[in-house]
Amino acid sequence: MAKARGGRVIEELFDVIEQRKGGDPETSYVARTVSRGREHVAKKVGEEGVEVALAGALEDRKGIVSESADLLFHLLVLWSAAGVAPAEVFDELSKRRGTSGLAREKTKRTAGGGR
Repeated sequence: MAKARGGRVIEELFDVIEQRKGGDPETSYVARTVSRGREHVAKKVGEEGVEVALAGALEDRKGIVSESADLLFHLLVLWSAAGVAPAEVFDELSKRRGTSGLAREKTKRTAGGGR
């Protein structure tokens, strides 16, 4: 049940972001953030990712929940700004189902795409 609800929440929130991104930057956080450019949006995703990681390192459960919500929100703003639909990401995740993350990382390193 939570899984299905989560997917709906993501898609509903994405739809709201899509509606607001072209709005007035003076009255809409989404419009203001998107109007500053994709690089700005990407930096916000990075900042929120660091905040989630810090909350995790500090074993701050409430912080993990709150910062994860912020991260997901800003990730959705980035998807919208980049023209990426949630279904595309969900499809990519579905393709990876049953695939070892370790094997995937090894393939990325071999192909020169790893870190």
